[in-house]
Amino acid sequence: MQFNFGTVMPVLCAGAALGMVGSAHADFLGDSKSTLELRNFYMNRDFRQAGAAQNKAEEWAQGFMLRLESGYTEGPVGLGIDAIGMLGLKLDSSPDRVGTGLLKTNAVGPKRAKDEYGESGFTAKVRISKSTLKLGTLQPVLPPLMRNDSRLMPQTFRGAWLASNEIEGLNLDLGRLDRVNQRDSSDNEVMTVFNGGKRNIVLGSAKTSDEFLFGGGRYQWNPTLSTSYYYGGLDGIYKQHLINLVHQLPLGGGQSLKSDIRFAHSGADGGSNVDNDALGALFTYKMLGHSFSAGYQQLSGRTGFAYVNGADDALLNQVQINDFGNRDEHSWQVRYDYDFAALGYPGLTLMTRYLSGDNVARGAGLSEGKTWERNTDLGYVIQSGPLKNLALKLRNATTRSNFLSDLDENRLIVSYSLPLW
Repeated sequence: MQFNFGTVMPVLCAGAALGMVGSAHADFLGDSKSTLELRNFYMNRDFRQAGAAQNKAEEWAQGFMLRLESGYTEGPVGLGIDAIGMLGLKLDSSPDRVGTGLLKTNAVGPKRAKDEYGESGFTAKVRISKSTLKLGTLQPVLPPLMRNDSRLMPQTFRGAWLASNEIEGLNLDLGRLDRVNQRDSSDNEVMTVFNGGKRNIVLGSAKTSDEFLFGGGRYQWNPTLSTSYYYGGLDGIYKQHLINLVHQLPLGGGQSLKSDIRFAHSGADGGSNVDNDALGALFTYKMLGHSFSAGYQQLSGRTGFAYVNGADDALLNQVQINDFGNRDEHSWQVRYDYDFAALGYPGLTLMTRYLSGDNVARGAGLSEGKTWERNTDLGYVIQSGPLKNLALKLRNATTRSNFLSDLDENRLIVSYSLPLW
């Protein structure tokens, strides 16, 4: 049986609201909270390869995100409702610099950024014991599906999500989604698979899908070890199994070694040719304010890694521009982080990393595909005074490839979250 969330959501939200009127109490009201997030975002992306159709994408925008979260009504079955409202305003753009993903563009005619765009969403929620069912606007951050929040507005999905914590240390998730609202859009749309670069994914009769199913769980064996298994499937396109192990080894004297090992198997569903195994391992050594990381990721199979278009994915080498998830790609990364709190400057952080990928299957008669990317992030969060918690981040990235676009990119993000109650 197919459920139309667009039809049932207003009814569910209204039902939840009526239930609250009859049984609202201190927990429902007292546990409610509201925040207003302000996000000012400047981004420029220079296209460095010869013959590029557009020399540069450069835009500046201001975003507002109002989040309302209720508590739950009393009794064995608690009811609640959440809401989100988002507004994006154009500060600077032009037809020859459009396309950063910050702003919504017109659907027909020459590509231009709209002066403003907005959206709203509602989520009805039901809590029984330590299990919660949410219906409506969702922002999952789970191995099979991670909403993208790397621009002015976050990506959202529409559907149902049951999260259970009945067993201590065990988190279980089960859900179904039928629509996606991309980060530079205000429309709910059907979903499809990302097929950029050299993914080599060939679709059958199903080019889009209105059903993404996910389920699985994470178990915390002890304070230093956790494992997880998740399933995710885009109906008619692909199905995927993901396994993850994270171990934190204390070494004493402010030192530790973290291991993050991931494996994913993706197969066809319907008429597609999706076939991929992805194995990755990242090791991080921390010493006081320093963190040194090294990782390796290897893909094999007839296609590259499959995931919902527009979302983030579970690959270890997914970074600012690339994810190194092309067919047969082998990649490695080295990374360094420093927290200046160790020097008496809390709130100031630095991250820099370098990644290199090769062995990409470009096609018969072509040499292997190669890509490298370099990222640097410098961030500061004001710790006190009237601007406490105001965050500033400067992000720089450079990538070069023999089969993808050559890019130089800068982002400047100023954000502030203001609790309203």
